[in-house]
Amino acid sequence: MVRDIVLQFPKAADYFKGQRIDFCCGGAKPLAEVAAEKGIDPETLLADLHKLLKEHPVLDVDTAWNEASSAELVEYIVNKHHRYLREELPLISQNVTKVFRVHGEDSLHLGEVYRLFNLLREDLLQHTAKEEESEFPKMLAYSENPSEEGLAELRGLLHTLEEEHDGAGEILRELRRVTNDFTPPEHACTTYRLTYARLEELEGMTFEHVHLENNILFLRYQ
Repeated sequence: MVRDIVLQFPKAADYFKGQRIDFCCGGAKPLAEVAAEKGIDPETLLADLHKLLKEHPVLDVDTAWNEASSAELVEYIVNKHHRYLREELPLISQNVTKVFRVHGEDSLHLGEVYRLFNLLREDLLQHTAKEEESEFPKMLAYSENPSEEGLAELRGLLHTLEEEHDGAGEILRELRRVTNDFTPPEHACTTYRLTYARLEELEGMTFEHVHLENNILFLRYQ
C-alpha cells in the first residue's frame, strides 16, 4: 500500500507529492494500482524509491509517530497542524483576497481560487474545532477505557472525519488545477507569487496532517 511505504519511509511522501500520488486520503491502494492509474511504469517508481532510500536512510525519529501513544500523537497534531491552520489561514486569506481584487479582472481564474480557498478555510476550521472539542477526547477516553459501544461510536465518527478529509483533498486538487500547479504567470507581482507559494505550503501541510490521522491515528480504532 502507498500509505505503508510512507509509514516505513516518510521521505517517500515528498516523492509521491512530486508524482501527484495521493498517499493520505487515497493511500490505501497498492503501488502497482496507483502506477497503472497514473500511467507510470511501476518498476520506475520502485527504482526511484530505492534510490531515494539509499540517499536518505530511515532514522528511528522518522517513524517515531508509528509507535507513539495516541495521546502524544493527538497533542502533536493539535500543536503543529491545528495551530498552523489557525495562524496561517487568516494570513493566506488576506493574500488571496488582495490578489483577487487587484488582478481578478485580468486573471479570471482568481475568482475560482478565491471561492475554493474560502470553502476550504471554513471546512478545515470547522473540522479541526470538532476534532478538538469532541472526536479526539472520545478517542483518548476509549484508549483509557475500551468498550464495544465506544468503538462502534468511534468508527462512525471516524468515517465522517475521513469523508471530510476527502472533501478537503478534492478542493486542494481543484486549487492545484486552476492555478496550473501553483505556477504564477510571468507578470505576477510579489503578493501574487507569495499567495501561490502559501497555497502550495497549505497543501503540503494538509497532506501531512491527514496522513497522520488517516494512516496512523484512525487505524488504531478500526
